[in-house]
Amino acid sequence: MTDTNPQSSSRRYFLGNMALGGSAALTGLAAGCAKQDEQANAGGADGQKPLKAAFSNAGLQSTWCALGKQTAELWGKLLNVEIEWFDGEFDPEKQRNKIDQIVDRDWDFCCFQAVAIDALAPPTEILRDRGIPVISMDTLLVPMDKMRKTGVWTQVSPDHIFMAESSTKHLVDKIGGKGKVIHIGGLSAHSGAQDRRTGFENVASQYSDIEVLGGGVVWCDWKKEMARNQFEALLEQEQEPIAGAFFHSDDMALACVSAIENTIHKDMVITAVDGQKEGLHAVRDGELAGTTVNPVCRIHRTALTLGQFYVRNNEKMEKVPREVITPGPLVTQETGNLETMLYLADPAHCLV
Repeated sequence: MTDTNPQSSSRRYFLGNMALGGSAALTGLAAGCAKQDEQANAGGADGQKPLKAAFSNAGLQSTWCALGKQTAELWGKLLNVEIEWFDGEFDPEKQRNKIDQIVDRDWDFCCFQAVAIDALAPPTEILRDRGIPVISMDTLLVPMDKMRKTGVWTQVSPDHIFMAESSTKHLVDKIGGKGKVIHIGGLSAHSGAQDRRTGFENVASQYSDIEVLGGGVVWCDWKKEMARNQFEALLEQEQEPIAGAFFHSDDMALACVSAIENTIHKDMVITAVDGQKEGLHAVRDGELAGTTVNPVCRIHRTALTLGQFYVRNNEKMEKVPREVITPGPLVTQETGNLETMLYLADPAHCLV
């Protein structure tokens, strides 16, 4: 993505590098904290006082969210933080009900990826009043200007616009800047999905010979079956080959790949966002032309590590970063980073 605003570019560079180097640095610092605690507290693993954290992300039906859970649990063991999980089930009301029921329990900190913006604001305010730090992951829990008032200490998220722009630009380049394309979106109330729509439109709008079918983004709520149904309906309407498709998630894209087999659309160029194991394998196998990494492991690990620092160091909300941007690259057969990303995204490591 080309950023014409020098301040924005500098900010993204700074935050991106902080996130890239931050994970290793935070882990090293955590080890340092353990060393200090060992002298003061002999009760926990490696001398650390054990902590307890509540986690929730959008829905464990998603491979992205399932890997986020695995990451938090893996790194929780390493940092002596007990994780209790509350599945959002891709339903704002169900997630809200689950969090409402646990706000009176004893937590050291909480990390939430809200299914929909504002849905978890009331229980977060209760946690705020109890002095429990809340870290928001990926989706905005509330608008940025309301974060601290609501009780959100830090927002840890990728640059959704950049991710969509990267995958869309690769798609447009592969189809020569012209043709009919499909745009399959996630959940319309998800702030990240809103930004991915913006990223797609930022690129597609620059090409007068690109026609977006269906009148624009087709929202499918991150659901693979819904995406497949909508995708097939768009395929059936066209008598000429469709040039390409961009999906807000690898899961939805991979659910639709087989639909173009043995059709006039068999040469369609498909790109997506997420860049975890399944999507990366699809790039390697030629099913996807590219995917941009939404670094689920880094997001969940950073939220966890920050949370334990806030508690163990008795840090204050006004002294911690309001936002941490986690970077993720485009991965194609041409970019040269495919095998590296497969290693880093392996659930045995949970690094990206």
